[in-house]
Amino acid sequence: MKLITIGDNVVDCYLDQNKYYPGGNCVNVAVNAKRNGASEVSYIGIFGNDEPANHIKYVLSQEGIDFRFSRDVSGLTGQPQVTLTEDHDRVFVGGPKNTVQHRFKIQLVQEELDYIKTFDLSHVSCYSSMESELPKLSQVSKISYDFSNRKDLPYIESIAPYISYAFFSAAELSEEEVARFIKGLRTFQFEIIGLTRGGRPAIFIKNGETYEQKVKKINVVDTMGAGDSLIAGFLTSYISGDDIEVAIAKGTSSAEKTCQEYGGFGYPKEIQKV
Repeated sequence: MKLITIGDNVVDCYLDQNKYYPGGNCVNVAVNAKRNGASEVSYIGIFGNDEPANHIKYVLSQEGIDFRFSRDVSGLTGQPQVTLTEDHDRVFVGGPKNTVQHRFKIQLVQEELDYIKTFDLSHVSCYSSMESELPKLSQVSKISYDFSNRKDLPYIESIAPYISYAFFSAAELSEEEVARFIKGLRTFQFEIIGLTRGGRPAIFIKNGETYEQKVKKINVVDTMGAGDSLIAGFLTSYISGDDIEVAIAKGTSSAEKTCQEYGGFGYPKEIQKV
């Protein structure tokens, strides 16, 4: 299975540790897909010209992820600030807004589209600012899209025609609200729908049939990136030919591993005081 992710990269700054960890949905999915056995993984993003960007590049190289088509620009890497609750859940509490993630967008050129065509799947997120690029991206690749907390139906409807695999974070929804949201999603032609629900089992839908994740009790250290890791494990398995229940189990195992270390996938670095 060959996967390319296109979009966000950040460093998550843990205030209680004075350390940052590489992350961002697309970087997390890329790294975890490689760790889950994807034969080839690449990443296209926008890098700042600071030390956090250098650290992300180092990590991608260490993990065997090609990022040759990424952009290098002058500016700050995204640096969301993080605290952990007593339940080891991660909470974002701020961070700079004048980052390269906010200032620049990726516009794919023909050389990149030809390259993307060689992959089995592209993964993008709502943090990638790629909405305008989805029509041409969908012409050369199936698309997986992480909507995260974006559950407003007009937004979903605006890009749904280009997306095959749609993932949502629904932890804050009650059972009744989840059922109502799923009913709204059934009007779209997604091949797979996945909804993570925090500590409750995730739900996957294929061809109108619902599958519920089987979870077990584990020693949770940090939930950062758990949903991204679930997506990566699931996609790597499913696109490789496993049936959906096997893919859900492999995604679950991937998320469990992520929950047992700090950051999206490790590689801490001390925050330098300026």
